[in-house]
Amino acid sequence: MPNPVATREPLKDQLFNAAKVAVVAAEIRGVHAAFDADDFTDAVVARLPELELKQRISWIAGCLRERLPEGFADAVRILVDALPAPADPGLGDGDFGDFIYAPYGEFVAAYGCDEQHLGRSLEALRQITTRFSAEYAIRPFLNRFPDETYRVLEEWSRDEHYHVRRLCSEGTRPRLPWGQRVTTDPLRAVALLDELHADPTRFVTRSVANHVNDLSKTDPDLALDTLRRWQRAQRQDPRELAFIVRHATRSLVKAGHVGAMELIGIAPGQSIELVELEVPASVRLGQSLDLRVRIHSLHDAEAIVDFAMHSPRADGRLSRKVFKLGRVALPAGETVTLTKSHALRRNMTTRTIRPGTHGLEIVVNGYGHPVREFDVSE
Repeated sequence: MPNPVATREPLKDQLFNAAKVAVVAAEIRGVHAAFDADDFTDAVVARLPELELKQRISWIAGCLRERLPEGFADAVRILVDALPAPADPGLGDGDFGDFIYAPYGEFVAAYGCDEQHLGRSLEALRQITTRFSAEYAIRPFLNRFPDETYRVLEEWSRDEHYHVRRLCSEGTRPRLPWGQRVTTDPLRAVALLDELHADPTRFVTRSVANHVNDLSKTDPDLALDTLRRWQRAQRQDPRELAFIVRHATRSLVKAGHVGAMELIGIAPGQSIELVELEVPASVRLGQSLDLRVRIHSLHDAEAIVDFAMHSPRADGRLSRKVFKLGRVALPAGETVTLTKSHALRRNMTTRTIRPGTHGLEIVVNGYGHPVREFDVSE
């Protein structure tokens, strides 16, 4: 008899389930007596099994629209009044909040993105984002009402609540994953980042760094010039600014961009030798790939060492994904060894590891060394 295999509950079921829907229904019923909490819960839960995560958000927003007052002003007032207490504004970091409130932002974007309700809708998003990030919901407003929305975001960039300040950066990111594309000039958002980069909370500055990293993929010069300007301004704690710079330049550094390397303290033109790379000839799927790298320099140097996995895709082509190995100082004439145990897990949500011939490439200060092949078997 086979051993039972423990299965993890899918993320969509952790975030949206009958218990969470019932909580929201009770909260709305508490401020709006005409709301039929049982009917709402039954209707939402009935379709959850057939829907993926983003579809569940839209479905719940639609169910709310059918059961709240027809007038948007009354409906959104009820939703805001029903919200639980906001996240503690005194914290220095945090997460998105509770996903069950994502449909509230979706509701505002779907039914309140018009001139008549603009002010009311934006204020609702300010309230919602302190319970769950409204970074997706703000984007239709940026595209349809850019002047009015950026004017509000400029005020919010100095808001007392760090979730509201973070929204100003995260909601305007050029490449927000799964987010609607923002069609406005990136410089409008950079003006917000000029204020936000000096924020005292890591939750905000991490978003700022991610935003600049997005910029670097289409306009490296703008991204690097912005970071240099912040260094000159000296408004942020040096250690926190160093974090922003490192995190914001990570894509350029992986690509070996000389300007990005210089910005994080890596001098160009250093001759660093890859002495040895040890990688097994084969590894089983579900196990770890253990690699060992030895590098050497004739002169004092500093090296950022990454490794790139070249893995077969479903269509037979190879995909290349870069992972961090380490940043090391290399005293003249010495050899430094780095090791890594890289898990080749099954059923990852971000990428699929397939059996077959894979390649491993060591990248030192952006320079890629010849690929070493290895096999992944079932």
